[in-house]
Amino acid sequence: MQEKIKSELNQHLEVIHALHNNSEWISTLHRISVECIRCLRGGGKILLCGNGGSAADAQHIAAELSGRYMLDRDPLFVEALHVNTSYLTAVANDYDFSEVFSRAILAKGRPGDILIGLSTSGTSPNVIKAFTAAKKQGMHTVAFTGMRENSLDQQADFCLKVPSPETPRIQEIHILFGHMLCLMIEDALFGNKV
Repeated sequence: MQEKIKSELNQHLEVIHALHNNSEWISTLHRISVECIRCLRGGGKILLCGNGGSAADAQHIAAELSGRYMLDRDPLFVEALHVNTSYLTAVANDYDFSEVFSRAILAKGRPGDILIGLSTSGTSPNVIKAFTAAKKQGMHTVAFTGMRENSLDQQADFCLKVPSPETPRIQEIHILFGHMLCLMIEDALFGNKV
């Protein structure tokens, strides 16, 4: 059992080291944070979506930004699109589950807003359709995916790919991406004001 624990930790550390040594990844995260800061400073919003564990991660990131991360500060307009279960089940029932995020984007998304889609595979039909709807609305798109080539990263303005094929490692790093993003946004918008 202890060897299994050490093995899991070692796999996690291997991914962290790969990211730490990747200047392109660091630059992309920086550009995403600049775009998010610009959006929020201008009165825009950030919307997130994902399925299963990725939905939980999207909701986690939204909570950190709409509530607070490290600083006691004003809330930000950041929302995970799946939290209204009545809406979600109505659209899934009346249309199709692949439409649940795209219809929400058409209702809520405005030019300059940002959509962050989390998908370990990068092939979730409802997240892909959300990106198509976001482009129609003039929104910027950010994908958090795994290492495999996929259609979501082809659609995204920015893509952070976790250098692992393993779902647990990908999800662990998606939360790290989210926490780093929260830190940079909070520091830029409120660092000298609290």
